[in-house]
Amino acid sequence: MAIKVTMPRLSDTMTEGTVATWLKKVGDKISEGDILAEIETDKATMEFESFHEGTLLHIGIPEGEAAPVDSLLAIIGDEGEDISTLLEEKSTTSEPAKEEEEEEEATAKTEVKKEDTESPTTKTLPEGVVVVTMPRLSDTMTEGTVATWLNKVGDKIAEGDILAEIETDKATMEFESFNEGTLLYIGIKEGESAPVDSLLAIIGPEGTDITGIASNYKAGGAEEVKEATPVADEEPGPAAAEKAEPIAQEASTDGQRILASPLAKKIASDKGIQLTQVKGSGENGRIVKSDVENFTPVAATAPTDSATAPTAAKPETATAPKVFVPAGEVFTEEIKNSQMRKIIAKRLAESLFTAPHYNLTIEVAMDEAMKSRVTINSIPDTKVSFNDMVIKACAMALKKHPKVNSTWREDSILINHHVNIGVAVAVEDGLVVPVLRFTDAMNLSQIGGSVRDLAGRAKNKKLLPTEMEGSTFTVSNLGMFGITEFNSIINQPNSAILSVGAIVEKPVVKNGEIVVGNTMMLSLACDHRTIDGATGAQFLQTLKMFIENPVAMLA
Repeated sequence: MAIKVTMPRLSDTMTEGTVATWLKKVGDKISEGDILAEIETDKATMEFESFHEGTLLHIGIPEGEAAPVDSLLAIIGDEGEDISTLLEEKSTTSEPAKEEEEEEEATAKTEVKKEDTESPTTKTLPEGVVVVTMPRLSDTMTEGTVATWLNKVGDKIAEGDILAEIETDKATMEFESFNEGTLLYIGIKEGESAPVDSLLAIIGPEGTDITGIASNYKAGGAEEVKEATPVADEEPGPAAAEKAEPIAQEASTDGQRILASPLAKKIASDKGIQLTQVKGSGENGRIVKSDVENFTPVAATAPTDSATAPTAAKPETATAPKVFVPAGEVFTEEIKNSQMRKIIAKRLAESLFTAPHYNLTIEVAMDEAMKSRVTINSIPDTKVSFNDMVIKACAMALKKHPKVNSTWREDSILINHHVNIGVAVAVEDGLVVPVLRFTDAMNLSQIGGSVRDLAGRAKNKKLLPTEMEGSTFTVSNLGMFGITEFNSIINQPNSAILSVGAIVEKPVVKNGEIVVGNTMMLSLACDHRTIDGATGAQFLQTLKMFIENPVAMLA
C-alpha cells in the first residue's frame, strides 16, 4: 500500500523546508534507513531518511523548491501501484487549503487588532525571548517524553548545548538548543510526556519577566500548558501568603509546619510516605526529592506518651491475652510507561496476534565450539563470545535457507538475500535490537567488536534510530542468566527469531557410551505464513552443523 511522506519538521522553529538535493529518483528501490533527500531548514541542511521501504513512486517537491511542514514530499509504495487517488487528494485539497489560509490570515489580523486592547502578554514575546517546543524527531512521532533535563532554570544556554534527552517512539535522542540565553522556564518535567509542539522550555535574557507566556501558550490546538503553581495550604490563611509561598508545606502532628518541595511532596504522596517521618537535607531543613527517594520506613511502635496512656486498666483487659499483630504496610508502586515500553508492548502484541507463531527446538553439542573459542581468543586483541559464534552461524545458515530470511506482505513474500541480524539487548527501560548489517560478510572478530560497541551504546542510550532498523532476522540470548530454554516473540517484519539458552554440562551418549558433555538448546520461533515446519527444521540442522563444527565457519 502506498504511503505519503511529508515534509518533516527538523527543528523546533522550522515552518517550511527546501529540498536541497534528491538522492533518489522515481522508480528507485527504497529501504528503511535510506537517505531520501537533503532538506534545508531554517537552521541547517540535514539528511532525511526513509522510515518505509518500497519503490519511490512520486516526488512532490522538486529540488530547490520550498514547501511548508507536512506538505507532500514523496509517495513510496509497490512498483507499478496506482497512486492517482493520492495525487487527486492533493490537487482537490490545494485550492480549499489556499482559501482557508487566506481566511485564517484575515481572522488573525482581526484577532491581533483585538489583542491590542486585551492582553499584551498574548500578542508578542519580550525581546530576545524564544519559546522552545517539543520537536518532531521522526516522521511517525506524535508525542515525546523528557527522559532527562541536562540544564535547570537559571542556567546559561549556548547555541548547540544539549537541553534534554527526548524519548521518541524510536529511540532516546539528544535535543540541542538552537538559541542562546538563560533557561527561564521548563514546561515538561522529567518523565512526563507531551504532544509534538507542546511548550518545552522558554529561553531569553536573564531576569526577563515571562509572566503569562506559558499559561497563554497553546500547541496546535492541544490543551493549554499551565504554569507550575505552588500547592495551596489546607489550613486557612491569607490568600496572598498562600500564592506567594514557593515551598509546599504539610502540617505535622504537633502543629509545626514541614517544609517540602512540590516534587518531594508528590513523590511522598505516590509512595504513601508521611513527610513527618522524613528528615530534610535542604535549606532550613526543607525536604527535597532525594530525601523522599532514600527514605526507609521504620516499623510502627505503640505510643508511650503519658498523655495518651489510660489512667487505669480495667480488670478484663488486664487479664486478656495479648494478640501479636505484625507491624507493616501495604505498599504498591505505580511506574509510568515510558515511550519505549509503550512501543514494545504495541509491536510485540501486534506480532503475537497477527503472526501465527510456532517453535522448533534443537539441542547442540558445544564441546568443539568451546575448544575453538579458546584457540581463537588466544590470538592477541581478539575476543569472541559464544553468542558471536551463534550469530555467525545464523548468517551462514540464512544464506543457505533464504526463506527463513523473509518478510510477509499481504500480496507477496519478500525474500531478503542480504543478511542483517538484529541482536536483542536488554536496557534499563526494556529491550532494543541494534542491527549488524551484512552480517554474512563479517568474520567472528568483526561480529564480536560490533556487538560490544552496539550493546554498550544501547545501554547508554546513544544508538541512532538508523542503527535499529532494517533487520531480517533476530537473535535473543538469555544463556548468560542461566536460562536453558525459552521461546521469543518474532520481531516483525522478520519471519523468525532464534532463542539461545545456556551451555549445560551433563551426561551425553557418544559412540554408545555415557560421557560428560556440554550442550546448548536453541529454539526457533517461526511465522507460519512464510516458513513451513520443514523449512525451519532444515535451517536448524544447518545451524547445528556450523556450531558443532566451527572450522566450517572459517572456510
